[in-house]
Amino acid sequence: MRAMILAAGRGERMRPLTDHCPKPLLEVAGEPLIGWHLRRLAAAGIREVVVNHAHLGAMIEARLGDGAAWGVSIRYSPEPAALETAGGIAQALPLLGDAPFLVVNGDVWCDFDLARAPALAERMQADDLLAWCVLVPNPPHHPEGDFGLVRARLRADTAPRHTFSGIGVYRPALFDGIARGTRAPLGPLLRAGAASGRIGGEVHTGRWTDVGTPERLAALDAQLRAQPRPAPR
Repeated sequence: MRAMILAAGRGERMRPLTDHCPKPLLEVAGEPLIGWHLRRLAAAGIREVVVNHAHLGAMIEARLGDGAAWGVSIRYSPEPAALETAGGIAQALPLLGDAPFLVVNGDVWCDFDLARAPALAERMQADDLLAWCVLVPNPPHHPEGDFGLVRARLRADTAPRHTFSGIGVYRPALFDGIARGTRAPLGPLLRAGAASGRIGGEVHTGRWTDVGTPERLAALDAQLRAQPRPAPR
């Protein structure tokens, strides 16, 4: 299985930290934020990784190289301007292949077991699903949530609602309607798929942080430094 880490965002809420450093390279407990993802992917046996980038993308390539330092092999999908989530994935499809693939937002920190991704892909194929999304309990900054969940299927019109974690497994067919180089958000695709019953999902109740502001970055850094570094999962 291949994986993609989304790393093309400008990180406006992180400014001024992201004026001269791309958000994925901001450090948490001595490791670039994206490095935590790479190590977890390697530990999960997922070693073919695609990273997209736009803002200060050359710095990302210079820092990560071919990925060998993290135990993975990285291929890059550069974007002249950020194409948003669905647009960035559609742009990278030639690198991701024809099978279901795992996608992780570069600006979250989560202990979800990525080694489950191949089994989730098999379940998607068996149930003819276009995606499997990992949801989390709503954080204080997003109390309204994104999706409900009924019998392991996402619903946009059902309460209680949970927050999309930024972690999902997708079939390439989900992005069929998006031309390469087109800006497109992911939300409308997931809502349309949920309406037709073709988006599966689950709620992860472990640790998850949307590292979207300097304050959350500092809080996560302090939490991880205050405890033994967890073994990659």
